[in-house]
Amino acid sequence: MIKNVMIVGVGGQGTLLTSRIIGKSALTLGYDVKISEVHGMAQRGGSVVTFVRYGEKVFEPVVEEGQADVIIAFERLEALRYAHFLKKDGVIVVNDCRIDPMTVVTGAMEYPSDIIENLKKTYTVYSIDGQKIAKELGNSKVLNSVVLGYATKYLGIDKETVLKTVETTVPPKTVELNVKAFIKGYEN
Repeated sequence: MIKNVMIVGVGGQGTLLTSRIIGKSALTLGYDVKISEVHGMAQRGGSVVTFVRYGEKVFEPVVEEGQADVIIAFERLEALRYAHFLKKDGVIVVNDCRIDPMTVVTGAMEYPSDIIENLKKTYTVYSIDGQKIAKELGNSKVLNSVVLGYATKYLGIDKETVLKTVETTVPPKTVELNVKAFIKGYEN
């Protein structure tokens, strides 16, 4: 069986680092792993999408529409944008956070209301206020570790393996804080 994970967010939220942590964790368990990254306009606050696929033998790195077992979204609108990639029995883990895209900032479009509530009408959605937890820990940049901790429950990879990968993957100066963030997210 192959596990298909899609990680979506806005540039600077740790989407790429999160995909690498999940991929390395799956490798540690002996799975074949493929990762694909789509950066888009990441430097300008645009969408960033990554795919992580792992299992006995994986041939393609990209998750097709309707095939994601788990979508990890670091922002509400990104969850809405990519929800159609989720399979029927999949789950969306969404950070309950709003980051206005340029089209909203310029007034060309409005930010949709009640995104999480509307997603829950069609999909299995779990939300966490990762930004709040990260700020309580003293650094909003560990948001991705908070959300990853929460999402680990749905990845089919044990907590200890992911936690060990966090410790060996994040910058050395940030290990202690990222570990705390991961644990807080997992316990939420």
